[in-house]
Amino acid sequence: MTDLNSSTADSAENGKTLFAQRFRGYFPVVVDVETAGFNAQTDALLEIAATTLSLDEDGNFSLDKTIHFNVDPFEGANLEKAALEFTGIDPTNPLRGAVDEETALKAIFKLIRKKMKAVGCQRAVMVAHNASFDLGFVNAATQRCLIKRSPFHPFVSFDTTTLSGLVLGQTVLAKACIAANIDFNNNEAHSALYDTEKTAELFCHIVNKWKQLGGWPLIEE
Repeated sequence: MTDLNSSTADSAENGKTLFAQRFRGYFPVVVDVETAGFNAQTDALLEIAATTLSLDEDGNFSLDKTIHFNVDPFEGANLEKAALEFTGIDPTNPLRGAVDEETALKAIFKLIRKKMKAVGCQRAVMVAHNASFDLGFVNAATQRCLIKRSPFHPFVSFDTTTLSGLVLGQTVLAKACIAANIDFNNNEAHSALYDTEKTAELFCHIVNKWKQLGGWPLIEE
């Protein structure tokens, strides 16, 4: 078994924190979006939440900070009735306290850059359940808002659907959480805030379990 203290010393020698070493300089940020359809170019982004992670001295990941916004549909956005019925979101409800896409994205990006810089990472990587969906909507909204630089890699992502299928034999978020002994309330599901934090718990469980099994740090032969 590789000694964590030795790994930490190696990190100090090459100028990288242990966090920065873990994912090749990538800073994982867990994201969930709720939308008014499946087409990132035409359908509205209605909710977005992001959770940053922290790494303790024993090398285990846990949830750090979560930021969440209800989002007003962009001008001309398509609102699929079936999608709204599925999520239970009423975009016209003034009590949502919704903000525009630019306000939400800039606040999230600011938090990510601050946290990323603190641990010496160079680029954020999105973690999500069916990650290509969430990344597609965030990329589309970033382009609409003419935000020149997103902290996220434009196409690299960590998909907890794939990871939980490998580790837990489950691909549905609720079933994967149950298999990992993570509490999951179906009545709260399909809220970006709830799903993001549950996905973050799931990701941390998988990464920490892999470490416990001796899969990280890599053993040099």
